[in-house]
Amino acid sequence: MAQSDPAFQNVTLHDPSSALTATFVPGAGMIGTSLAADGIEYLGQRRGLTAYVADGKTMGIPLLYPWANRLSANSYDVDGAVVTLTPGAGGVRADANGLPIHGVLAAYPGWLVTARTDNRLTATLDYSGNPRLLAAFPFPHVLTQDITLADRTLTIATTVTPTTAAPVPLCFGYHPYLQIPGVPRAEWVLETPALRHLPVDEAGIPTGAQQEWPASAEPLGTRTLDDGFTGVQDGAVFALSGGGRRLEVIYEQGYPAAQLFAPAGDELVAVEPMAATTDALRRGDYAVAAGGPVTARFAIRVS
Repeated sequence: MAQSDPAFQNVTLHDPSSALTATFVPGAGMIGTSLAADGIEYLGQRRGLTAYVADGKTMGIPLLYPWANRLSANSYDVDGAVVTLTPGAGGVRADANGLPIHGVLAAYPGWLVTARTDNRLTATLDYSGNPRLLAAFPFPHVLTQDITLADRTLTIATTVTPTTAAPVPLCFGYHPYLQIPGVPRAEWVLETPALRHLPVDEAGIPTGAQQEWPASAEPLGTRTLDDGFTGVQDGAVFALSGGGRRLEVIYEQGYPAAQLFAPAGDELVAVEPMAATTDALRRGDYAVAAGGPVTARFAIRVS
């Protein structure tokens, strides 16, 4: 089961129709640390919450904002204005190649819980007056997470609401680490819909090529994955099953891209909903929130 950190207050949601619970930590970037029922934990714990807070080592369900995965350089251009990113400053973290990765909100403490019931949690983060955040992503807006647990399904709706006339690029994502305890990883069956695979270079940046990826349902076996995709349709379902249990990740709306991550030696698979593909913030091929709020939503169903 998930291990809590006494320095942070957990919010645990309860499914009214089952024993399923979900735990989030607003003071640590609204990370989801547990999705569990009857003593079975379905989220990969990896190094735990303490390592996430201290070093940005992901676990559970972290939000990757304002960009998911990595950028190909420490700057990007929007309408002729260049934004420079400095790893180690303002929440910017670098991968092994020195490239900015996973945005700036890892364990960010500035979330405000605005509503809470037994099975629902809403929290907001106001970028508009925060120089630390605006330095890396100079687009004033309010970010809202609305999280519901019902009918054995955890639903996370993320809304971006611009607070000025400037459009806000939508390049964020989530990184749910899924596991099926008690079943060998090699026996887990990974199901994916038809997609377009994005080959990458040695730094993990898409080359611009695309390859057809047919729908499949195959045992994971000894495979390792760290692969990006586009062409994800609203309503698309990815699934991980084994031992009579099944986890579905449903891309309900607003996530046209995905990353599948199944590292060697780690008993987990990450199915990542992404509002844009890796490095989209530099390439400029992303949707925007302009003139009003835009909501993206995904769900994890446990059966």
